[in-house]
Amino acid sequence: MALLAFEHLTFTYAGAPSPALCDVGLVVEPGEYVVLAGLSGCGKTTLLRQLKPALAPAGERSGRVLVNGTEVDALPLHGQARTVGFVLQDPDDQIVCDTVLAELAFGLENIGCDRDAMGLRVAEAANFFGMQEWLHRSTASLSGGQKQLLNLAAVMALEPAVLVLDEPTSQLDPVAARSFLALVRRINRELGVTVVMAEHHLEEVLADADRLVVMEGGRIVADGAPRVVGARLCAERHPLGPALPAALQAYEGLRLVAPRGMASADLLPLTVREGRLWLQRQLPADPGSLVAPDPAPGPAPERASQPADTDVPPALALRDVRFRYDRNAPDVLRDLSLTVPTGSLFALVGGNGSGKSTVLKAACGLVRPYRGSVSLFGRKRGRRVADGATTGVALLPQDPTLLFARGTVGAELAEMGADDAAVAAMAEQCHIGGLLGSHPLDLSGGQRQQVALAKLLLADPRLLLLDEPTKGLDVAAKAALATQLTALAARGVTVLLVSHDLEFCARFADAVALLFDGAVVSHGTPRRFFAGARFYTTAANRMARDRIPEALTPEDIVACCREEAAHGA
Repeated sequence: MALLAFEHLTFTYAGAPSPALCDVGLVVEPGEYVVLAGLSGCGKTTLLRQLKPALAPAGERSGRVLVNGTEVDALPLHGQARTVGFVLQDPDDQIVCDTVLAELAFGLENIGCDRDAMGLRVAEAANFFGMQEWLHRSTASLSGGQKQLLNLAAVMALEPAVLVLDEPTSQLDPVAARSFLALVRRINRELGVTVVMAEHHLEEVLADADRLVVMEGGRIVADGAPRVVGARLCAERHPLGPALPAALQAYEGLRLVAPRGMASADLLPLTVREGRLWLQRQLPADPGSLVAPDPAPGPAPERASQPADTDVPPALALRDVRFRYDRNAPDVLRDLSLTVPTGSLFALVGGNGSGKSTVLKAACGLVRPYRGSVSLFGRKRGRRVADGATTGVALLPQDPTLLFARGTVGAELAEMGADDAAVAAMAEQCHIGGLLGSHPLDLSGGQRQQVALAKLLLADPRLLLLDEPTKGLDVAAKAALATQLTALAARGVTVLLVSHDLEFCARFADAVALLFDGAVVSHGTPRRFFAGARFYTTAANRMARDRIPEALTPEDIVACCREEAAHGA
């Protein structure tokens, strides 16, 4: 008997003109690891939430959702908790207790677990997930990666048969994301727990998965082994192609040009290791013998190569800045210095809790450093925090709902004082033209990001601060965002973005800086920065660094391989 089964499932949101899910049929066997992929709005989250009645959206449903042959709605609440564990996208949405220990025990208390059994399960979870050293800490003091790990541990303490995850790494830094996914792999391999995960970024998950299921327009359009489905998506130039592992993108990009060293269909490279082995057959053995083409894909490096106007002051300059959130707390920013040139697209990367968001808050005046200076467009800001409100600075926070106060998207945009024509034009520019009548809180995470960005752009800022702007965006939306930001920079608008999306930064930023322990420890152009990094770099660079040290993208690898093939012809 299948562990999970969706039979002819159709679902329509309340008031929606068309269904979000259309006659979906999907079976998941015990112990499988299934990855669910698709563009924003394809129905991934809607489908997963049907497995958890407490999380299911309001609307009309037909068809059946079965867990171990039983309708999910017929399961008692404690049975649902013990059968299906669910990890949400935003770590803060799931934590309810003040301490880590209390959070681990909370679910067990609610299903009536006795004290002895509860103590054993909490101890096992703390040890399995490596949480002993911060077991008694406040949950508010945890980093984003620690919070998501706590959510995973608390769910697994209930010993569910299936673990459902909805884009669980979207707010984690690259190193924390890889660690989190490694634990999910252990849960599946060592504990035999079935895993169903929705994910936009497929680089780190496909090699672990048994199946890749692709959704489009509320329907399943592909279902099979990740290598086979991935090759098909590449061959069809599907919009999901850029989300696939770099090794597979490079392989498929080269397939028809240089057949030497090409693998059989069942050995298509998915991981960095497999990609390195394939590349060793494809390119000469002399390490570093090839140079990636310059400029890199995307318009940003071309702008970066233009001579800087030394007469124009930087849009933002922080000098020896120190800041702490509480008098007795440790410093979050420690003698931080950072210069962001006017008209640049500047990316700030680093681990969760390294101080990136605090830099943005200091730049726009939401917080005031107790030492050092902050200058905007050559003018040092005064001690009054309110000074930052009149400098043409706009901030997109990690949680875009903080900017929402109206009942419809159209009203949100009109709130900025723009006329109907300007609102309509901005909505089309941000690809939200069809959402003007929707409530902002009814939208997906990616759509909320786009609405918030449109609202800020109507203020016509000179300095745009973006905190994780690609969070929740699919590959098509990221490409549209990159085009938009590039156009803004070309008009002289300065963009400072904080991001965990290293591929996005490598393709489109003019400069990248790494924040660690409250200070900038490395910075440079994308090629210089990522080629010199080992952990904070793109998958393509990790794959190709022995052969093409400056390669940042699959396109870089393909271009070098084509050049080598042409020379050898």
